[in-house]
Amino acid sequence: MQHGGLDDLRALVAVARERSFTKAAAKLGVSQSALSQTVRQLETRLGVRLLTRTTRSVSPTQAGERLLRTVGPRFEEIDAELAALSELREKPAGTIRITATEYAVDTILWPKLQKLLRQYPDIKVEFFIDNAMTDIVAQRFDAGVRAGEQVAKDMIAVRIGPDLRMAVVGMPSYFRRRSDPKKPQDLVGHNCINLRLSTHGGLYAWEFEKGSRELKVRVEGQLVFNGTFQMLNAALAGFGLAYVPEDLAQPHLAKGRLKRVLEDWCPPYPGYHLYYPSRRQSSAAFALLVDALRYRG
Repeated sequence: MQHGGLDDLRALVAVARERSFTKAAAKLGVSQSALSQTVRQLETRLGVRLLTRTTRSVSPTQAGERLLRTVGPRFEEIDAELAALSELREKPAGTIRITATEYAVDTILWPKLQKLLRQYPDIKVEFFIDNAMTDIVAQRFDAGVRAGEQVAKDMIAVRIGPDLRMAVVGMPSYFRRRSDPKKPQDLVGHNCINLRLSTHGGLYAWEFEKGSRELKVRVEGQLVFNGTFQMLNAALAGFGLAYVPEDLAQPHLAKGRLKRVLEDWCPPYPGYHLYYPSRRQSSAAFALLVDALRYRG
């Protein structure tokens, strides 16, 4: 059949079902004269009359009935499939890849996203644990999670957690063998538990601030991890000092299992933000994820 034949057949089906050119034209969103011409051209092309027209009604001929029995159900199937695809498009679905630190996943992302994922089983989330400042565009991530001060200026950033504060902690028994550090530089003489960064494979320099003074101290110690929870566990086992988020250490501080030092050198800083490229095509699934994570104080 020539180009446009499917549209012609759909027009025929509409007229036959409505038994009226006027009603069928309104349903198809075309003029009555255009619809009548379309059906007439179809009959001319096929060389057979398909509809019997009277002043009162329109009805299919024997040839028209045969054609309608064949193609009518096919159009119903096509319409049903198109409706299903539309529903699938509107139904939040798809995989969202996020790079985040282990601590952010455990304390913010996972607790907040459980309800969303149960409600929308077609949304899938892939977490990539990383301490590095990952190039989410180059690595094909949909979003990243880092502290607010680390987010690049060309990214859209959505706050997903409260301000954070770090803490230098160790077991009380550790401090019985060594004097408390009074300033960050004193850490050089202590056994400190290091964090290995993924970006360049280097060790994280502990960052401190007091008033207008900012210091970075490269510490030494027996142990190196690339995870925050492992650093805390090592400190709890008496292997030295760890530099971890305050709220992670707080339960152990409250029970006296850990002791804190240099507290006046650890001011609050902007908490975790979800960031993503400004040019990102936002899907329904991604929009729901952002809303679920958004920090509301």
